Amino acid sequence: MAVGRRPSRSSRPSRSSRSSRSSRFTPDLDPDYGDRALTEARHDIVIGRWQGVRDLLRATGDNWSRRTHRLRLLAHAAAGSSTVEAWRAAEPDNPDAAVLRAATEVVRVFDTAIAAGRGSTVDRGRLDATVDACLGATQAAPADPMPWVSLLSVARLYDGGVPRRQLRQWFDELRHRDPYHTEGHAQVMRYWSARWHGTHGAMYDFARDAAGVAPPGSPLPVLVQVARVEEYRYIADGALGRGPVRGFDQHWKHELAVTELRRTYARWIGGRDPDRPVAPEEVADLNYLAHAACYAGQTEVGRELLGMLGTRASWVPWSYTGDPEEQFVRFRETLGVE
Repeated sequence: MAVGRRPSRSSRPSRSSRSSRSSRFTPDLDPDYGDRALTEARHDIVIGRWQGVRDLLRATGDNWSRRTHRLRLLAHAAAGSSTVEAWRAAEPDNPDAAVLRAATEVVRVFDTAIAAGRGSTVDRGRLDATVDACLGATQAAPADPMPWVSLLSVARLYDGGVPRRQLRQWFDELRHRDPYHTEGHAQVMRYWSARWHGTHGAMYDFARDAAGVAPPGSPLPVLVQVARVEEYRYIADGALGRGPVRGFDQHWKHELAVTELRRTYARWIGGRDPDRPVAPEEVADLNYLAHAACYAGQTEVGRELLGMLGTRASWVPWSYTGDPEEQFVRFRETLGVE
């Protein structure tokens, strides 16, 4: 049965069973994806306590994917307060405090750019100060890839980008610490997108090259599906107020899109230990793959991925194609996910 099409009368569940299933199931759009320790630490930041944040990052250790997930969300929580500065003042030699402050400065400067509106430029001195904070974090925590992720993120905000040699150096430093770091690769992919300093073609080339070298079980191949969402978002934003976007009825389901979806599924999910629970740091990427499968009409793949996710929906990418909760519930119902 093709995803999104009305099922035949014989295969369609009764109205009462559909209503009952929908009333029982509610997606959980928790941004922490079930990471309760992270949720508690983010609440601490809001009330000005940094000790729980310190303990959380210390306990996370060198699980780089989990550490990155936690640092990114902690930085968003810290951006509107002075908690991270209070921690730095109390423990100036703590490397985790330096890394979190750098990540927080990146969030703040992006917030400034968003508030200024598309097409506006951010003060060069402000960007340089943010880069300095990130470079300081690389010295405080030399093994940690996160400061390099922060640098690769802020690079997008420079008018005209940063010199290729500098971007390559930062990317090489990231890969030296974690060769298949998904978030770091995603930041470079976005840098080369048409929205920022490249083209759709350059974005896809980077994503496909990264996917091609990823080991089995790595989520890195999902960059190709992230790129497809980025292209859709860019075109849809440009067409806002000028009618429907032409040609996008097949954007998710043409031959290449389906082939790449199935390749990502085989390399990532097929190489992953099936008995290992889905970790919070996997949920966002898994939502990208599930979204692609659902819109491509890949029933079996979509059913399995939504089953793996359970209630854990992410706002992105579903929000780019409609209401996240409505879509998540509708596809689960259409695919018969229990």
